[in-house]
Amino acid sequence: MTLTIKGSRHITVDGVAFRWSVRRRPTYCQANGWSPLTFVVEQAEQPGALLVASLPCAHPGNWFGLPSQPVLPAMVALGVRQALAASWRPSRPGPAFKIFLHDSSPAW
Repeated sequence: MTLTIKGSRHITVDGVAFRWSVRRRPTYCQANGWSPLTFVVEQAEQPGALLVASLPCAHPGNWFGLPSQPVLPAMVALGVRQALAASWRPSRPGPAFKIFLHDSSPAW
């Protein structure tokens, strides 16, 4: 599975080009605050396994005004680095690799 080019953003992390995206509209679970804000990353030139990174906050479009924050490029870069350190191989096909970024992350 790959990201659609439309709506995705580019980022270079340690010399490797990636594309990333956040859902514009929350899923039903995100809208209710049952699941967190997530973003998806894939390698730009040779897409393989996706990275799904969850943040410790709600999607901005949640229905209850739960605390949220914007996804910044620094967060995406941190997520990519953490996933690579945890054995994510972005150029190899396979299932989505999931990580959770905690509050104590120094990038934000």
